[in-house]
Amino acid sequence: MAEKSRIDRLGSGTASIGLLFNPLSGRIRKRKESVRQALSGIPGATCREVTNALEINASVDAFIGAGIDLLVVVGGDGTVQGVLCHLFATHPRAEWPLLAVVPGGTTNMTALDLGVCGSPESILQQLKDFLMKETPPILLQRHVLCIEQAGAAKVYGMFFGVGLIARAVIFSQSRIKQLGITGEIYSAIITLGYLAGVLLGRRSGAWAPVQMSIIERNIELHRGSFAFLFASTLDRLLFGMRPYWGQEPEPLHVTFIREQRKRPLRSLMQLLFGRRGALEEKNGYHSCNKQVLELLIDDDYIVDGESYRAASQSGPLRITPAGPVTFLVAARANAGS
Repeated sequence: MAEKSRIDRLGSGTASIGLLFNPLSGRIRKRKESVRQALSGIPGATCREVTNALEINASVDAFIGAGIDLLVVVGGDGTVQGVLCHLFATHPRAEWPLLAVVPGGTTNMTALDLGVCGSPESILQQLKDFLMKETPPILLQRHVLCIEQAGAAKVYGMFFGVGLIARAVIFSQSRIKQLGITGEIYSAIITLGYLAGVLLGRRSGAWAPVQMSIIERNIELHRGSFAFLFASTLDRLLFGMRPYWGQEPEPLHVTFIREQRKRPLRSLMQLLFGRRGALEEKNGYHSCNKQVLELLIDDDYIVDGESYRAASQSGPLRITPAGPVTFLVAARANAGS
């Protein structure tokens, strides 16, 4: 009922809006002033700038305390993840505003999956145009990953990765990111660099496989060395990839590749470009859709670009879908007008 009221107010032009702006996000750092100017043009909106988790939490609390109808997150996947983590941890769903994402980060997988692409300024202009037209909002829903392990706070986000994926992200945050390259070009450089390392036979350091067990209902289904595993509720990943081929109806998409696999070059290219028909489990490739994923692992993992550490002595790392969460897609609504 609360969400319907918020939707009605958006359609009638009477909604209250909060803007959460991270000026340190990858695509925003060099264009802060132009983005600030675009933010100032959103009618009736209150803007708060955030640069760390404490500021994100305080701003989300203030917006919810003010009873806003729409929270617009202007930042990257990490900023969106920070908002989701705090919302799930501290506020009942009835208090949540509708969410919108303006892609200002380095990769912006959440925004791209929602069909929101373009510069932050252009997306904010589209949002302004939508709000001034008083038209029914276009809404999309996505489940969110909930990652939990005994003794640690729950983590929420849209993309989970271990193995080469986690190592590439952690490495890139300390090296490549300093070059100021953002977007899918940045991700392409990282992907190609790690692919080259695999083809050259590197198996240590940043290219080391991950040792883990995948369990279900206390039964070990898979165990050994894996090049990588990822899980997501997003339909689209980087480069328009949809590297899933499970047929189950569950919302959690899981794909993993074993370290020892056949035809690594040909198969990795098939995975990257979505031609997955020949990727067979007997050759070391597996994809499925699940309601629950449990891993026994002692290694780093990433959630939306943020890194964490799992320890098997604390029990399995458990990943489940939470939500769904409702997102406003103003750009898509505006595109049809």
